[in-house]
Amino acid sequence: MFGSSQVMSSFSSNDIAACKTFYSETLGFDVEEQFDGLLLKYGGGGQTMVYPKDNHEPATFTVLHIMVDDVEKAVDDLAAQGVTFEHYTEDPIKTDAKGISREMGGAIAWFKDPAGNILGVIEMPAV
Repeated sequence: MFGSSQVMSSFSSNDIAACKTFYSETLGFDVEEQFDGLLLKYGGGGQTMVYPKDNHEPATFTVLHIMVDDVEKAVDDLAAQGVTFEHYTEDPIKTDAKGISREMGGAIAWFKDPAGNILGVIEMPAV
């Protein structure tokens, strides 16, 4: 039914201005202001709407995964820009000193945006 439709995901924020800076300057996404929120546009296609919500509560799950060739390099680059990575010590997700988990069959590291939403960088094997 929707197989050929374009799709856009979305999540909320209580600080659109801080998110605009974070997503454009720290993460390097093309960010447009739209409908009082932000439209994140990705180089590989696709987009996500970040909308304002006064009573925003950060998601307790990953709202956005960024696929990278080398998670170690991505973590180092983001850490150099002041991004702090989450650390987990319980199964099924254990992270190393940098915040990278290899417990789920691949390498992934999680961090939060200015609104507290959880994002991840995930290493995808070359196809």
